[in-house]
Amino acid sequence: MRKVKLQVQMTVDGYIAGPNGEMDFMVFDWDTKLKNYVEELTEPVDCIILGRKLAEGFIPYWANVAASPENPEVAAGKKFTDTPKVVFTKTLDKSIWDNTVLAKGDLTQEINTLKKQTGNDIIAYGGATFVSALIKHQLIDELHLFINPTVIGKGMAIFKEVESQQKLTLVKSTAFECGIVVLHYEPKRNG
Repeated sequence: MRKVKLQVQMTVDGYIAGPNGEMDFMVFDWDTKLKNYVEELTEPVDCIILGRKLAEGFIPYWANVAASPENPEVAAGKKFTDTPKVVFTKTLDKSIWDNTVLAKGDLTQEINTLKKQTGNDIIAYGGATFVSALIKHQLIDELHLFINPTVIGKGMAIFKEVESQQKLTLVKSTAFECGIVVLHYEPKRNG
């Protein structure tokens, strides 16, 4: 069965954005080792799942990067543009992006259907609402939490919807020169 991997940027105090969606806490001058980590994480992925809100900025941004040969991130842009995407939405009626389909049904059923399909791993990107729902329903198989060296005091959290304890196993903790620490966890599943 395919795995769903979550890659998300966070503050030390557990927020993925400020109260109004601000993401100015993120470190952007990644060192080579962190770039390599992300490349290894995303290379085997053949499906990207996104919440609608993030998709509206994510998909056009990476399409522009992919279309700019002089951009140093052109390879990443092509990876994110060429990889099939599924956008989870309650408001859109049809996809407005290339290589993207919409999922409008029950989140758990839609994710489990994707996991059962033939293919490689799936990576999840999203805002607080989408990621919170994935965590709440225990749909993530690997968490890759990119802890940025910043505290913001309040903002959008991704663990606030969890209704019961979810135990995790730390697979690896990696500190990078740019100040980001990546925590790789996997859920402890019963059975």
